[in-house]
Amino acid sequence: MTPVARLANHHSSGPLTGRVAGWLVCGCIALTAAAARAAEEQPADKPASPSTSAGVIADDFTQPLDKAWRWIREDRENWRTSSKGLQVLIEPGNMWGGANDAKNVLVREIPVAWRDAVEIVAHVSHRPEKRWEQANLVWYYSDSTMVKLGLEVEHGKTNIVMGREEGDKTRTVKIVPYPHTAVVLRLRVVGGQIDGAFRRPDGEPQDWTEVGACKLPESPRAPTPCASLQFYQGEAGSDRWATVSAFRMAKLKQAGD
Repeated sequence: MTPVARLANHHSSGPLTGRVAGWLVCGCIALTAAAARAAEEQPADKPASPSTSAGVIADDFTQPLDKAWRWIREDRENWRTSSKGLQVLIEPGNMWGGANDAKNVLVREIPVAWRDAVEIVAHVSHRPEKRWEQANLVWYYSDSTMVKLGLEVEHGKTNIVMGREEGDKTRTVKIVPYPHTAVVLRLRVVGGQIDGAFRRPDGEPQDWTEVGACKLPESPRAPTPCASLQFYQGEAGSDRWATVSAFRMAKLKQAGD
């Protein structure tokens, strides 16, 4: 017996008249039909992510990639979105210096109104084994000009490395030992300065460790700044994938806002 039929049967044996019970049944049927129409009108594949609200852009990469993202040198067979997030094979190639041949460089433009005060955060995990193998959160202008912050093997250890590049001229800002395979990375830009920080994914949200700070690089063509995710200096055939399980970009409030 359907819920509507059970309800009608219950009230037909009580004090309600048959006419009232009939009205009740008709009302329940109408509500059920309306709910069914609403369900049909709601797309079944409506994504839980990405989401955009005033001052915040967020993505967990469990749905097809949002159109606001753009690939540079895409290698389609070696990236995927999944229930775990964005997964990218760390392939040979480099973005540090003049080679600029890394595959699957993912970029997203930073909204114009946010560029003087913005915070970008990414949850990244991978197990680098080869020297300089890395996965990075990047403030990106071009292949030659950027600031990176990522999980990388250097000096035989896993580290958080922050670096600045302008016109293919590179400078390491700081290297901080980090003996873990998952990390939350944060870049903050206020005015012309950018700073990098990190924390453990299982730590308190406020427990950030500062890595370093530097002046934003400049470019004579003043290209559009982008948030970028980059994965490179891997080994051919290694089958080592990095996962980005969350991304968040938010406008920071400044004095007078």
